[in-house]
Amino acid sequence: QVQLVESGGGSVQAGGSLRLSCAASGRTLSTYHMGWFRQAPGKERESVAAISWNGESTYYTDSVKGRFTISRDAAKNTVYLQMNSLKPDDTAVYYCAADYNWRLFLVGDIARVDYWGQGTQVTVSS
Repeated sequence: QVQLVESGGGSVQAGGSLRLSCAASGRTLSTYHMGWFRQAPGKERESVAAISWNGESTYYTDSVKGRFTISRDAAKNTVYLQMNSLKPDDTAVYYCAADYNWRLFLVGDIARVDYWGQGTQVTVSS
């Protein structure tokens, strides 16, 4: 069993930055692909970024490419999402996720993701 706890959310003005963290407990994340999803009010949860178990592959949805960076620290059992040049459209609850299936992150198949964090709110004002 894996427990994921996100932190780092908050409120910022457009153009600002935040770094989200996802700390795991219960089991090492070293064999899991990790990702971040987000859900804005009235919208479906979407895949934002993902990183493979060994850190060699990453994925970003088009709207965040060049602004967000996902990384992982195996020693700390933690995954990060550095978010720069934030826009009001980035406002959402951000969820950390873990799964063995890389494709789930690419297609945003939220129903089949094994583990979720509780979510952290990110609010970007104009």
